[in-house]
Amino acid sequence: MSTEVPPHLLARWHAGDGEAINELLPLIYAELRQLARKHMRGQRPDHTLQTTALIHEAYLRLAGGARVNIQSHVHFVALASRIMRHILVDHARARLAVKRHGGLRVTWSEAEDVAIQSEVDVIAIDEAVTRLAEFDEQQAHIVELRYFGGLSIEDTAVALSISTAAVKRDWTTARAWLRGELRPNAR
Repeated sequence: MSTEVPPHLLARWHAGDGEAINELLPLIYAELRQLARKHMRGQRPDHTLQTTALIHEAYLRLAGGARVNIQSHVHFVALASRIMRHILVDHARARLAVKRHGGLRVTWSEAEDVAIQSEVDVIAIDEAVTRLAEFDEQQAHIVELRYFGGLSIEDTAVALSISTAAVKRDWTTARAWLRGELRPNAR
């Protein structure tokens, strides 16, 4: 993790102080940029949403959204990552509505030690994680934080207030389940 977010700023933001998010942004901008790059890394080359636009849209949603009780820097990064995921999925769905075909592709990151398949539809991943959450919400959160957020096992454990052993176990199980779900003709 880079610059640690001061807890007093998180508390002010949660309390509804609109200036707090403006003070947070310069402290975490580099980290948001790194997070946005991770999210954009697997997107198709002609993707119309740029890294900077993803950061700014995430900032607008953070600034204008409901105040969530975020207790630490890791929780803040997890929230920002989840927001970026939703932005990319919304963008993909809007493009599909215009194009009426499923050509949107995202590469499942080899850096995260996941070998599901070389290219997977971003909407299919989102739908699979949503299905996973229906029967195991914790595993779905772990996938969001590890895959979409790029958090380490340790940071994921902190964000979810569980042990690293539980994260490792659920991460392994969730990856196996997702491999099956995202295999061609699996559904």
